[in-house]
Amino acid sequence: MCKQTTHAGPTVPTFDRRQFALLTGSATLAACTGIDGELDEDLIGTPTLTEDDVQFATADGEMDALFVRPSAGTHPAVILWPDIAGVRDAKRMMARRLAEAGYAVLLVNPYYRDVTGQQFASFANFASSGGFQTVRPWRDKLSSEAIMRDADAIVDFLDDQDGVDRARRIGTQGYCMGGPFTVYSAHARPDRVGVAASFHGGGLVREDDHSPHRLLAETPDTNYIFAIAQDDDAEAPDHKTVLRRAASNAEVGAEVEVYSADHGWCVPDSPAYNHDEAERAWSRLLAFYEGL
Repeated sequence: MCKQTTHAGPTVPTFDRRQFALLTGSATLAACTGIDGELDEDLIGTPTLTEDDVQFATADGEMDALFVRPSAGTHPAVILWPDIAGVRDAKRMMARRLAEAGYAVLLVNPYYRDVTGQQFASFANFASSGGFQTVRPWRDKLSSEAIMRDADAIVDFLDDQDGVDRARRIGTQGYCMGGPFTVYSAHARPDRVGVAASFHGGGLVREDDHSPHRLLAETPDTNYIFAIAQDDDAEAPDHKTVLRRAASNAEVGAEVEVYSADHGWCVPDSPAYNHDEAERAWSRLLAFYEGL
């Protein structure tokens, strides 16, 4: 099931205009199928994007997501796992920017077992409205096994879409709580996931058997980015070493780096947003995705 949405231009987000401009670049969403009209001359050279609100079956229910991709051709697919505040304008803009770079991006709602779509307008709204308490029971359902079931269904959905290049492998990126979800996605579908990128991810090194660092050996064909916030590193300075050692022992490609920015630095509506370091992380992501 899908609902196609038409945009004459980018939706104005709830974060400030400077952050919005830096995030979206030249991206402008044009009309979807069935809508007449030509691009303004000023938009010539700007990729035309098609965007759908979609729902598809998982083992646990119906997941909802935003699916955005270039309107013409087929492209490598990417799964975008949001942070704890879920789907909102900042994440939609990140998905659109990635689609403008030539990817078929699925921004998923990890809380679909409880709620559909956007619950918070921005991270500030999440923090000020008791968001951490609100999402706790939703988040408690997101075990490694649950995310693996979701990832399996997500890959099947993407591989059934006309805009996806099935000859290319799939990328996945996650922020904060979504960081380990990228590893679980690769573990669930090592046949399809070629790059898993965690940005200021939490819970990457734990004691249990499903700790992400323990799963790398089971994904021999996946390359990893573990981009770590400086304040997270200060709290757990051994985690980067554990991740590097686990990747080396598993013989998988992995870039493990501590960035000069605090937790949340990649997300434009985060209070810790750091433009320069966010752009550096973005460039590393695109470099990895070139190999899909």
